[in-house]
Amino acid sequence: MHFSESPEDPFALGHGASAVLDDHGTVVGWSTRAQDLLGYPAKEVIGRAWQDLLIDPRDLPVARAVVVDALRAGGWFGVLPIRHRDGRRVEMGFRARSITRGEDHQEWFLVGAPAAEVVAWQRDRALLDGLYRRSPIGLAIHGPDRKVIRVNRAIAKASGIPAEATVGRHAGEFLIAEDAGPAEERVRHVLETGEPLIFTEQSARTRHAPGQERMVSVSAFRMEDSSGRVLGVAETIEDVTPRHRARRRLTLLNEASARIGTSLDVAQTARELAEVAAPGLADYCSVDLLKPVTLGDDIPCVSAGALLRVALSPAEPRVPFQEGEVVPLLPGSPQARCLEERRPVLERLLSLRPEWHAMDRRRIEVALGLGVHSLIAVPLLARGQILGVVSLWRVGHAEPFEDDDAAVAHEFSSRAAVCIDNARRFTQQQSAALTLQRSLLPAAVSDLPAVEVACRYLPASAEPGIGGDWFDVIPLSGARVALVVGDVVGHGIHAAASMGRLRAAVRTLASLDLDPDEVVARLDDLVSLLAAEMESSADNNRAAIEQVLGATCVYAVYDPVSRNCALARAGHPAPLVSTPDGEVSVLDLPAGPPLGLGGLPFETYSLDLPEGSLLTLYTNGLLEARDGDIDASLEDLQECLAHTAAPLEGTCDGVIDALVPTDRRPTDDIALLMARTRVLPPENVATWQLPLEATAASRARELTTAKLAEWGLSEMAFTTELVASELVTNTYRYADGPVTLRLIRTHSLICEVSDTSHTSPHLRRALSTDEGGRGLFLVAQLTERWGTRYTHAGKTVWTEQPLPPP
Repeated sequence: MHFSESPEDPFALGHGASAVLDDHGTVVGWSTRAQDLLGYPAKEVIGRAWQDLLIDPRDLPVARAVVVDALRAGGWFGVLPIRHRDGRRVEMGFRARSITRGEDHQEWFLVGAPAAEVVAWQRDRALLDGLYRRSPIGLAIHGPDRKVIRVNRAIAKASGIPAEATVGRHAGEFLIAEDAGPAEERVRHVLETGEPLIFTEQSARTRHAPGQERMVSVSAFRMEDSSGRVLGVAETIEDVTPRHRARRRLTLLNEASARIGTSLDVAQTARELAEVAAPGLADYCSVDLLKPVTLGDDIPCVSAGALLRVALSPAEPRVPFQEGEVVPLLPGSPQARCLEERRPVLERLLSLRPEWHAMDRRRIEVALGLGVHSLIAVPLLARGQILGVVSLWRVGHAEPFEDDDAAVAHEFSSRAAVCIDNARRFTQQQSAALTLQRSLLPAAVSDLPAVEVACRYLPASAEPGIGGDWFDVIPLSGARVALVVGDVVGHGIHAAASMGRLRAAVRTLASLDLDPDEVVARLDDLVSLLAAEMESSADNNRAAIEQVLGATCVYAVYDPVSRNCALARAGHPAPLVSTPDGEVSVLDLPAGPPLGLGGLPFETYSLDLPEGSLLTLYTNGLLEARDGDIDASLEDLQECLAHTAAPLEGTCDGVIDALVPTDRRPTDDIALLMARTRVLPPENVATWQLPLEATAASRARELTTAKLAEWGLSEMAFTTELVASELVTNTYRYADGPVTLRLIRTHSLICEVSDTSHTSPHLRRALSTDEGGRGLFLVAQLTERWGTRYTHAGKTVWTEQPLPPP
């Protein structure tokens, strides 16, 4: 039995009441504290039997039982009711111990205190014993020198370090350096300031298990004695690692939702997935996709063979397969199994899977060199289709993956798979729209006698999608050429389809050889009809209607014989003209309303262009590509066009370089069409006025034969004089006024007969009994092309024949 010297101990000497009894139960010693508590002075107690004086007769049986127990055990501890001097009953706690003096003389030493104090002290002792022996919350006591004085069993169990091994040491001696610093600073702060810490979370990885994650919640307060002397710092430490991991996983899922899928680009989405997973959940993460997914193609039903590595985070040159390389899908590998079973595969410890080491020697060597020891393979599944696989790796001292980690990886990979599939579908739609748009644009511009042409088409960036900008170069009769640039509002398939309709309509209208204002006016009528048709359809697609209604275009016709250029536009940017002397101007032709609005007329603007002039047509995306400053862009465009003597392709590239930023693609389509004018030499054009009389056809044959002989084309004389004769004969029969015969030698031989009539000639099949009606049929058979164009003064019937090879 131990008598404590602690002042909190109610049995401490000087605090408790003490008495000495001889072996007969007679009081032989009585303390002052006993007198204070029970009221008996020493002279009234000493020499008397203790039970006669201090025990109420009603309590004698209990007292005798206590004596018996004490004799058997050699000591006793408990509570007895004692009679106070004033007669009242007082509950007292006692400790009794037997003391032997000499060989046969025995005495009893008793220490007592009020029962309430004893119970409170017992409760405190039980609490302290519980904190150190049974509490699941860790308790650490630090002295004034910040060294550990004592820790409880909970800390020893959680850390794996015996309690005695921490005593007398600083935290830095058993925690890793990264965690020891904050831990010691925390104790120092509380010790110096006295400010308590409440539920402060801190990493507490130990030196003997540095890779084992351990997060604790710490509360600390400074200990002081009754005089204010600082005794140290007490810390309660709770292991909150599971809670910390759960919170981190939720944070990772939130971060994945915010960071994955910020663009409609497959590769970018895969990189976002890899960067979220590593270091959020793993040390390394690779994303391998089926090749059709990266191209925006349809996904095959069977996914086998090989994958394409799209993302690897962080970058590691030692990894066998880098971004953009094909990754073989080995049978039996975790990746193959997860794709086959369509579920995550967790390899907690790869060292326990000997078959894994037999798959690919090269991969295994690299993995072992990196310290890879744990793996999760997660299939990327979206809308029931497999897109690829995500591989998560942990290396070095990191803890192996758990089932919860696999569940989190599956969760954010599922979200990412939907984003990747959305990007794939967008790429597929964009590719289809771009293919449609490019198929509707002219594949190549042939060498024309009227102009030298250079053109550029830049599709919009991936975010807004494909637009409806277009251009065309249309050869016309008489060596003339039509130049057109247009813009359909909006992006996507509908815009590309609307563009294709308008381009086809312009080509059809151009073949009629109408004036530019009339071409634009008829195109305006067509757009109104298309919009009305869409509005009355079942789907009533408002976006498609707005696209076609807001379309703009500019249409120009250049004649290399007269050097005349006629233009008209419908709400489109005005073209620019650069003359050979370097002067650049914006043509002041009437703007006209956008197509489909109606109500306003369109006007033709005509001017004569010197040979070598540069005519530039473009869409508004060219001027808006750089920061939207249209005036500054227009000035830069004019400066680029001032050098008319430069090669046309180089000038075209210079315009794009100057106006389109190189670090990003434009947000709107850009169409640019540049044409350098040519003039046919006078010796290549022959024109005659023929009287409207019976001899006109004969005269036409003579003139044609002579001119072809002069041009060295005598071998074409028979065919050409027959064509000219038939056309002049038709004019004599069915028209009025003078007849004009014109021959033009360019890449082909052109024969034109003009008159003042607007009657249209028709090709028909004559019966065997008919005396006439075969003239145009013969003309159509003998020439490559023929047609009719109308002017204000009448009409012109024309034919084209290819020149013989040189």
